Amino acid sequence: MFRNLVIWLTLRHASQDMLLAQFKELRRQIPMLYALLSVNALAVAYTHVGYAPNWMTIYVPGALISVSLYRMFAWWFSAEYRNADAERAKILLQRTILLADALAAAFVSWALMLNSYGDAYEHAHVAIFIAITVIGCIFCLMKLPQAALSVTVIVTVPYLLYYGVGQNTVFVAIALNILLVTLVMVRILMNSFRSFTQLILSRSETERLGRENLRLAHTDALTGLPNRRYFFLELSERLEAARLKGSPLAIGILDLDRFKPVNDTFGHVVGDRLLEQVGQRLGALSGADVVLSRLGGDEFGFFVELSEKDARALGQSFCDSLSEPFQINGLTIAIGGSCGVAVFPDGGSTPHELFDHADYALYDSKSAGRGTTTLYSAAHETRIQSDRAIEAALRTAHFETEMEVHLQPIVRGPDARVIGVEALARWTHPVLGNVRPDLFIVIAERAGLIHDLTLVLLRKALSALEKLPATLDLSFNLSAHNVTSPRTALAIVALVRNAPIDPARLTLELTETAVMRDFEVARRSIQMFRAMGARVALDDFGTGYSSLSHLHRLPIDRIKIDRSFVRDCANPTGFSILASILALCASMNLECVVEGVEDAEQLAVLNTLGCDCFQGYLFAKPMPPQALTAWLAERPALDAVATPPARRLG
Repeated sequence: MFRNLVIWLTLRHASQDMLLAQFKELRRQIPMLYALLSVNALAVAYTHVGYAPNWMTIYVPGALISVSLYRMFAWWFSAEYRNADAERAKILLQRTILLADALAAAFVSWALMLNSYGDAYEHAHVAIFIAITVIGCIFCLMKLPQAALSVTVIVTVPYLLYYGVGQNTVFVAIALNILLVTLVMVRILMNSFRSFTQLILSRSETERLGRENLRLAHTDALTGLPNRRYFFLELSERLEAARLKGSPLAIGILDLDRFKPVNDTFGHVVGDRLLEQVGQRLGALSGADVVLSRLGGDEFGFFVELSEKDARALGQSFCDSLSEPFQINGLTIAIGGSCGVAVFPDGGSTPHELFDHADYALYDSKSAGRGTTTLYSAAHETRIQSDRAIEAALRTAHFETEMEVHLQPIVRGPDARVIGVEALARWTHPVLGNVRPDLFIVIAERAGLIHDLTLVLLRKALSALEKLPATLDLSFNLSAHNVTSPRTALAIVALVRNAPIDPARLTLELTETAVMRDFEVARRSIQMFRAMGARVALDDFGTGYSSLSHLHRLPIDRIKIDRSFVRDCANPTGFSILASILALCASMNLECVVEGVEDAEQLAVLNTLGCDCFQGYLFAKPMPPQALTAWLAERPALDAVATPPARRLG
């Protein structure tokens, strides 16, 4: 019991929240206690002047009042008291208990000694002074019961002994009354402190839960990293600090490559474990000054005070790390990552501007072949302005009059017999002039205009096909949105069925990237296209990221080998790659067309490999339908003869 009492009196096990709350309350109350003691002591000393010696009416009370005033002003104005943390508050409260006890002993000793002088009035004044002191101490020290109770004991016990054993029944009665009042006050003190303790504990728990809720609101539940909300809140503060300091602030966006096929193939459980490991791997590479967040899906973001060169190096280190295989449930999974970086102030001046520019740089990284980090530059700014102008023009364009299709022949065999044409979009704007299709198609998709644009171009292409010989078929390119949008896919089917041509003459081309955007939806669209009689081709084969793993699951009729392989066909590596692709097509009984054939040397190599279907500038450039009709008329009569279906390799 004695040990527990000592622990309680010394505040040894008090919580930090409780210590700070007690200290805050006492800063308002203790100065009033010292003021009360000073005024009451001055009054008692004054009434005893002429009765007691000067040292008891001037010097002793003067010293006690001086100490009290010093302590009062210290509690009010001292920086030590104004800026105390929990640890310092504990020390100051412990000091307060000791000083309160010492001053209480000094004041009661002085008062009882003073009671030997004067008549009944002066004696009564001393008794009232001691009683008021006890009550004042209890009230003012109520939030520090250790001090309040010790002071009460130090003052009350001598007071009761002094008056209780006396012969004056009035003072004995007063002593008993003071004892009862003191006991009641002590009870009130303990009840009040208990309520105060419960309030502080409740407030602390509420604050803890609030902090925990805030942490959860700012944390990604899957990876444990900060989430998108925290990312932008903290980015705003860091950007403001960087602006004041004049220091750079780099923001980067990381996007996982080939993550969606992993999710589709192995399921969401494996996908979630993969994201967890990605977060751990990126976190291990991040320094203490790097803020790393999961922004959503397979996208991560970071920002840090670094120069452009160092920020790009950091982004590339992330990409290089992600290229290393992951081990999940016995599976070896290889993905990768691409990164875009923008640096304040050159890369943007607001959080959202920096983010958008980093995202634009990320798009460049993915377009350039993935696995790299691109730094936002002035060239990107120029391109953004151009993209915005193109988007604005697209939104007001009249597709029926401004859009047209050009047709490029597809030829077969050593005599370059024309077996079909590919429809290629062309746009001539009244102000912008001729806009490249690789620009406006992407922007139309991003702006949500690709549905209407696709239907207009397909209608024009089918109209052109009506005027061509029945021996020719038509290839038409579909974007990622076209393939993964059930609405657009159904509209394409309806348009083809209502056209006065045989659907078997139509080949719909789509890229691997478009298929991988949402594999299952894309597969259903492909099945629907083939059900109406059209054929399906996989365009730009070899440049996507899941050629072999998903090709066998798609009902594909034709493969179009990307022109990038043709450029390198003369060297051994390029030759081997082409041979492998052709062997794959032969084993799967797929028709194969080689794009981008531009000179006779390339054609000779391709003939050596056994290719027999070609497309490229060596044979003909894209041309308007009327020009194609004239071009066909100039071809040898052999082209006008019906040709058998193209030979399938193997």
